[in-house]
Amino acid sequence: MFDTRELGRRPGAMKRLTRSVEAPGAPVLGIDGVIGVPEKAPVELDLRLESVMDGVLVTGTARATAEGECVRCLEPLAIEVEADFQEMFSYPDADDRNRSRTADPVDDAEDDEDRLFLEDDSFDLEPVLRDAVVLALPLQPVCKETCAGLCSECGIRLDENPDHHHDAVDIRWAALQGLADTVQDGEKDNMGGAEPGVDEKQEK
Repeated sequence: MFDTRELGRRPGAMKRLTRSVEAPGAPVLGIDGVIGVPEKAPVELDLRLESVMDGVLVTGTARATAEGECVRCLEPLAIEVEADFQEMFSYPDADDRNRSRTADPVDDAEDDEDRLFLEDDSFDLEPVLRDAVVLALPLQPVCKETCAGLCSECGIRLDENPDHHHDAVDIRWAALQGLADTVQDGEKDNMGGAEPGVDEKQEK
């Protein structure tokens, strides 16, 4: 939680903060199962708190090291992530002051779900931090842009074995070869048996 009481609800008042916090867990700060900042890992925050008419505008940057695995070669990786964010935290009574008497209660309820409020002149940055970090992380992290990945047939890492290959047969030629083998087998069977006309004469 971050305290805003020093701003004193004076529009225009501003305060800068630099703080190191521990990354939350459950769920991971990032993309679960792909990449994220490990629980309790340090997250460096640079914040600017600005008092406005209806609350406190928080602008900041978060820096941390995210860990995961390369989507191509499945090797562990670590990348530095920097996430910028800006969020408005409203005073609890600001909604009552600004709400129109003719406003639709349903619309007001929907607006409240999207708004964040100060509690005892303090705000919780975790939900904002989670959204910002997720947007800053790659959906398909790679250990390096030139990573060749794994062999699709045997799974060997291609970066460590650049000359690795398998003798491949074009499936189109393989299908034709199978058809040719079938025709040849049929011809052999016909050559080994008696002619149809002879059998019919013998039966008569």
